[in-house]
Amino acid sequence: MPGHERPVVEAFYGISSPWAYFGAPRLYDIVERTGAHLRLRPIRIIEANGGIPLRTRPDPRQAYHAVELDRWRRHLGMELNLKPRFYPCRTIEPAAQAVIAIDRAGLDARGFSFAIQRALWAEDQDIADLDTLKAIARETLGEVAVPFVTNPKQPAIISAWNDNLAEAERLGIFGTPTYVVNNELFWGQDRLGFVERALLTTSPTPAPAP
Repeated sequence: MPGHERPVVEAFYGISSPWAYFGAPRLYDIVERTGAHLRLRPIRIIEANGGIPLRTRPDPRQAYHAVELDRWRRHLGMELNLKPRFYPCRTIEPAAQAVIAIDRAGLDARGFSFAIQRALWAEDQDIADLDTLKAIARETLGEVAVPFVTNPKQPAIISAWNDNLAEAERLGIFGTPTYVVNNELFWGQDRLGFVERALLTTSPTPAPAP
């Protein structure tokens, strides 16, 4: 029955975004507590909608970005290098598409995705490197996950990646992470409180007691 469907949150995020890294643990907690269904939809910055890559922004904006990262890492108690060795990434597509492939295989895409984010921002690992991604998959999910880390990807995975980008552009998304609940956009991990509120207002009505 429609009244008993689980609420859905779609997470459009850059796998290399520090803000997506900050938000992931709280997003996963919110999903568990609200009973919502989470769809991970990795993307890149949508420049057609006004997204601006960090290293092309004016120096004052880049400097303030570092200030905010420091504030948030201390506020959340999360480890983060302000100048990670491999950021900006050479490419994010192998990592992002590996998340898509592992998700479609029914494995723990959340855990794998967060392990990639942590590897970049807290462990100075190169997430553009295929061997690094395979090691992360193996450590996080076991050998069963390693075959899904490939380059080039299968056509279905590339199609899903392109679909994510097209849907993000259609919705008007420009920055990541952007969370979508009932077609309402919530840009930034600091909006997760509003995401939770939106999910709770769409949560299914409990079935009456027998």
